[in-house]
Amino acid sequence: MPAISPLVDPELVAGLEALPFRDFSAGTLSAVRAVLAEGGQLQREQTAADGVRVAEKAVPRDDGGTVRVLCYQPERPPAQMPVLLHIHGGGLVSGTPEAGYAAAVRAVQTYQCTVISVDYRLAPEAPYPAAIDDCYTVLAWLYAQADTLGIDRNRIIVGGESAGGGLAAALCIMARDRGAIPIAHQMLTYPMLDDRTCVRETITHTGQYVWTRESNRFGWQSYLGQAPGGEGIPAHAAPGRCESMAGLPPAFIAVGALDLFLEEDVSYAMRLIAAGIGVTLEIYPGAYHAFTMFTETKAAKKFQSDWNYAFARAIAPATAQP
Repeated sequence: MPAISPLVDPELVAGLEALPFRDFSAGTLSAVRAVLAEGGQLQREQTAADGVRVAEKAVPRDDGGTVRVLCYQPERPPAQMPVLLHIHGGGLVSGTPEAGYAAAVRAVQTYQCTVISVDYRLAPEAPYPAAIDDCYTVLAWLYAQADTLGIDRNRIIVGGESAGGGLAAALCIMARDRGAIPIAHQMLTYPMLDDRTCVRETITHTGQYVWTRESNRFGWQSYLGQAPGGEGIPAHAAPGRCESMAGLPPAFIAVGALDLFLEEDVSYAMRLIAAGIGVTLEIYPGAYHAFTMFTETKAAKKFQSDWNYAFARAIAPATAQP
């Protein structure tokens, strides 16, 4: 890791020094996956899920396989709940839905909603379109099963962090293009949107920590099955390439000022705004990628407050919107 820049929020320096790994590559992937899986399992074991019923379900795929999901609901569910379809991060090559266990439980407890988190297939073993197909399979399933699940079909929110945020954005594009399932809002936390960041000149002090340019190249190469930044890559794979933003749902986009994804995320937000889409864009000074994992810092608490406010607005019935 390079010397820590004075631009880093002082509260976030200790987090950098405690990171268990420094990069994502073919040589480190197995170890990274093991660390993230263990962390997710510990989170599941240590989170008090009072008032929340958590179930694992297997959603059928068209090819005969299944997609594992974690379904979180109130023990005494209200009628017609909003639903958050959550997609975990991990650079498209790692991660599990258990990584969002505490946040999902908190959302259900706070908002009396349903959260469904997707255990999508990972690259490089399962390259594009496996992950986005799994996410759409779950979206179609929860829409079809809305009455059984107690879900309001008009209040479907999709969201995720990092690669999960990118998949959430791609899912909104896919849903719009197919025209069968309405998505009310997208909650994108430092989303991984554009493979062209791998080849374009970017701000030199972004991407030095946690998710580097080298890791980004490895993640995109693994997912796309080809060198990132080339021609012919569809928006369902890299949503930053979407040519028309018309008809996409409103968005909450949050990113740190030192995150490699800063430019692509701000560009995506501005293009949504130019298309007349409602956008909340939050940028956190001194914050690098995945800073939200350090929950006791002021930056992470500010993010959580911003996310809560945006989510509460997103799930409010249309008649309750100001």
